Amino acid sequence: MTEELHEWARSLDTLLDQTWKRLARGVADRRAPARHPTLATVDHAGLPQARTVVLRSADPDTGQLRIYTDRHADKVDDVQAHPFAAVHVWDNVAHLQMRLGAEVEILTGETLAPVWTQLTDHARSCYGFHPASGGAIADGLAYEKWPDLTAFAVLELTIKHMDILHLGYQHRRARYHRGDGWAGQWVVP
Repeated sequence: MTEELHEWARSLDTLLDQTWKRLARGVADRRAPARHPTLATVDHAGLPQARTVVLRSADPDTGQLRIYTDRHADKVDDVQAHPFAAVHVWDNVAHLQMRLGAEVEILTGETLAPVWTQLTDHARSCYGFHPASGGAIADGLAYEKWPDLTAFAVLELTIKHMDILHLGYQHRRARYHRGDGWAGQWVVP
């Protein structure tokens, strides 16, 4: 029965299409599995760091994802040191694991004003902490927060490769690379 529900997993093209559809659903639907992917970076000591983020944009035409963050967050320091990241999504309904490798650019400043004005007041209050994000505090709530455009940053991820695994009745795994136009190649799960 699962195989019938996931006919899209039988072809490289439809598997890639489904991956982008599920990423786009994560942007639009707060309950979708792709809404909160895991972002992995490498810190200044060369150690892996993984954290849950909110997916804000997924564009199949450009092959890019966007994540909003506080400019003072550790992940921004990680990306400044090593401008690469991995994104992991597990979609339990589709039995689909998405692993995406990307180059990351950090966007800050006045160029983000149009994005900033579209955020809700509550969302804006998530960017601007005192002391800065990651700073030591004496108590769990011993910080202040207020909206601050100068603390707002966007991580723009340009996907370079994808490793997509469908764990249906018959497991299928494919790799896609930007450099070959996302043609795809089946690989052993």
